[in-house]
Amino acid sequence: MKQLRPTILGLAALALLAAAHAPMRTCADDFGFRVGVGGEYSSGDYGGQESINETYLPVNFIYDAPRVTVRVTVPYLSVRAPEGTITEGPDGETVVGEGPVKTESGIGDVLTALTVYDVLVLGQGDYAMDLTGKVKFGTADDDNGLGTGQNDYSIEANLFRFFDQFTILGVGGYVIRGDPPEVDLQDGFYASLGGTYRVTDRARAGLFYDYREASLEGSDALQEISATLSSRFGTSWWASAYVLAGIGDASPDWGVGLSLTAGF
Repeated sequence: MKQLRPTILGLAALALLAAAHAPMRTCADDFGFRVGVGGEYSSGDYGGQESINETYLPVNFIYDAPRVTVRVTVPYLSVRAPEGTITEGPDGETVVGEGPVKTESGIGDVLTALTVYDVLVLGQGDYAMDLTGKVKFGTADDDNGLGTGQNDYSIEANLFRFFDQFTILGVGGYVIRGDPPEVDLQDGFYASLGGTYRVTDRARAGLFYDYREASLEGSDALQEISATLSSRFGTSWWASAYVLAGIGDASPDWGVGLSLTAGF
């Protein structure tokens, strides 16, 4: 299998990003180190005859300061797909191979992200904008098809509109992709739009639409719809879950994910 697999992004992070501005993050206990573990499983045929099944298990190391969050993600991944399948990303489209079905697994690409909160605040706090920069390091073994072997760089703006119990969230970003020898990858725009509803003081439900420009010429854009639920337990535990449905051949047919984070 020649699988160019960098990462799957946890969609529940969108709901947690909205919650970062909520009353849940207002005391000193919300700042410091956190460690999280998670899991995502997705499946789809991507226009082929065989289902491609992917399991993604990240460990997240997070440091929260009053206006800055730094995140490092070290993932383990397993992909079952026909030999010759090419998947690129983050969350990139899949070109289905024609060989026998095989499974490859191992350490994936390491992700780092830096978010600066409240770069712009308007309307007495009703509107806000954060900025996030991301680097995907090509640490996965490209010989085993677990990554491109190249680094990707992203910059994005996170826009918020706050109501009493509802928050609208829009994300717009641009990714510069490294080119592996076998494939010419295109840089591209990505965006998300959705919102979260405060069910209780400690729980939020969300619904999001996710879009990414095709990085392979002639391929469809990746599009997904996801529903999320995030909750806080005690003073230092957070849990999130989500389900997703893909639109078109560039996206998985469905996926589910869970995450648990503890603060120190």
